Amino acid sequence: MRILLWHVHGSWTTAFVQGAHEYVVPVVPDRGPDGRGRAQTWSWPGSVVEVPPERLAREPLDVVIVQSPRDEALAARWLGGRCPGRDLPLVWLEHNAPQGWINEMRHPAADRGDLTIVHVTHFNALFWDTGTTPTRVIEHGIVDPGEQYTGELARAAVVVNEPERRRRVTGTDLLALLGRDVPLDLFGIGAGTLGGIENLPQARLHAEMARRRVYLHPVRWTSLGLSLLEAMHLGMPVVALATTEAPSAVPPDAGVVSTRVDVLLAALRWLADDPEQARLMGKAARAAALARYGLARFLADWDALLAEVTA
Repeated sequence: MRILLWHVHGSWTTAFVQGAHEYVVPVVPDRGPDGRGRAQTWSWPGSVVEVPPERLAREPLDVVIVQSPRDEALAARWLGGRCPGRDLPLVWLEHNAPQGWINEMRHPAADRGDLTIVHVTHFNALFWDTGTTPTRVIEHGIVDPGEQYTGELARAAVVVNEPERRRRVTGTDLLALLGRDVPLDLFGIGAGTLGGIENLPQARLHAEMARRRVYLHPVRWTSLGLSLLEAMHLGMPVVALATTEAPSAVPPDAGVVSTRVDVLLAALRWLADDPEQARLMGKAARAAALARYGLARFLADWDALLAEVTA
């Protein structure tokens, strides 16, 4: 199929474009949010093609995937009179956990019969109010970076994008406390403002993560960090806040998951001081991630959904 989608979430899209389709990504001159085009720090296949907005009206397409109200508005404007949901099958991919009061978590695409909402975790599907709109859950898939773990540095890796702006959401405010006994190395977009390392190509990021003894996931409220799943694929043991989907994603033999900061502190000290235990838990983490978040299952689930909505 020829699939129109926006480059929004680089890690998720990297997995999605490994399929057997052709992926049309809008590109605007400044590569801003309306059209980032192909990824600059991820490796994407040649089946991902950039198309400027003025050419989209002439592009043959089989399905449209939007990830925000803005995407849907742009598709309606750029597709030359073809209406997504009426003239082209429409899928709304929802990456995020909802924000706000529990009684007010209404999805912007709720109560619509012209599209299908796809959630990336069962937690998100539980908390979003989508009304009568058809919904699916397709859990994440990861392009396996291989078992790279060495754990040679008795430090913890943390990957958070925009850690300053998203401070309490991503647990940035917890890092000073959680790094009291075991040094933390912060990676991610915008991490430089807090003394971290940013804008590494994905392969280099994975190599640097794998040198650290343990992966710390301090996030209070996001969907399910793909960096967490990538760390597990690398063979890293995990210490994580027991929030959103994390307790389901990290089995007991793969790490320590808790809402108690003192428990997380003790787990970081334990794994930093016991390289063999860290190695064994990392192997369990990799096995669990491959079994549940493997790329083949992810692509097969998406192929089944695409076949269904285009039938």
